[in-house]
Amino acid sequence: MKTPIQFGRFSLFIIYFWFGILKVIGISPAESLVENLFLQTFGTFIDFKIFCLGFGAFECVLGILWLFPKLTKIAFYLLIAHMISTFLPVLLLPEATWQTWFTPTLVGQYIIKNFALISLAWFIQATEKPQNEEVLSKTPKRSPLENLPEII
Repeated sequence: MKTPIQFGRFSLFIIYFWFGILKVIGISPAESLVENLFLQTFGTFIDFKIFCLGFGAFECVLGILWLFPKLTKIAFYLLIAHMISTFLPVLLLPEATWQTWFTPTLVGQYIIKNFALISLAWFIQATEKPQNEEVLSKTPKRSPLENLPEII
């Protein structure tokens, strides 16, 4: 089970870091979608270029977190928060995500495939034992009766 989990971690790193760095350097093909969603949600609160740079940096950091098993829980919850934001175009920008009823555009398909990333992250998070749990599982189990003083 160790190898599939390691491969899954590396896959999440590649996807998040790669897509994030494209946003940081300003060449992401998803930038127009991100900008349209940004205008629908944040509007004039912050400059889009600064937001996109921060969002891309966040994705890069999230990818790096998946490489460290001790940070799995943090990475998982940040991934869930990120996924909530990536699903917003399905609701807020239907013209960009749906051709007709139950027929997603290429952008819509790109968003829907994120269910696979959620499943992978959930699998990793659920199957990995925390460090202290491994230590506890190696200690022999004792009966509660063994701790009682002997009665003669």
